[in-house]
Amino acid sequence: MKYISTLLLAALMLLSCQENKKSTTSKEIPSSSIFNLTTQWHNQNGDSLHLKDLQGKTLVVVMIYTSCKTACPILVAKMKTIESKISRDIIDKTSLVLVSIDPETDTPERLKEFAITNKMDAPQWIFLTSNEAATQEFANVLSMKYKKISPIDFSHSNIISVFSPNGQLVSQEEGDIDVDKVVANVEKTVKAN
Repeated sequence: MKYISTLLLAALMLLSCQENKKSTTSKEIPSSSIFNLTTQWHNQNGDSLHLKDLQGKTLVVVMIYTSCKTACPILVAKMKTIESKISRDIIDKTSLVLVSIDPETDTPERLKEFAITNKMDAPQWIFLTSNEAATQEFANVLSMKYKKISPIDFSHSNIISVFSPNGQLVSQEEGDIDVDKVVANVEKTVKAN
């Protein structure tokens, strides 16, 4: 009897180790994930973070700058519409991320003010700013082009991207953004994960 108990205990311990190994492996970040970028960012609350800190939620990402008077207000309105159309039972599994292309102007304080003014200060909204190199690196990953055309103005692509909880690109909408298509991709991604 003692031999069987010892054997059973050893078998359980071995199985336990294998389950731990499996759960560690499933948390690995794929090579195509944005979470492999190691640059440092600051959110609207002044907190320092890396993109991998956003892991675990479906991300809806757009690059803007807060002093923009033309395309960015439209992109912000589209993001707000997307947020309003996401089913409330999955909103806590989603982050809407606005990344600034103007780190000089868009300080964490400025992003916080922008979030409050635009009623985008609920927990699902994340505003990020970094330095020029990090911003350009992230834009390149998104295939988003931007260029400073005056001291206060940028020319830029209009792209909204959806990323899975492990940071892999699921979809992109460019130009005339179809918000219903973005919402459908968000909901499909949340349910698949």
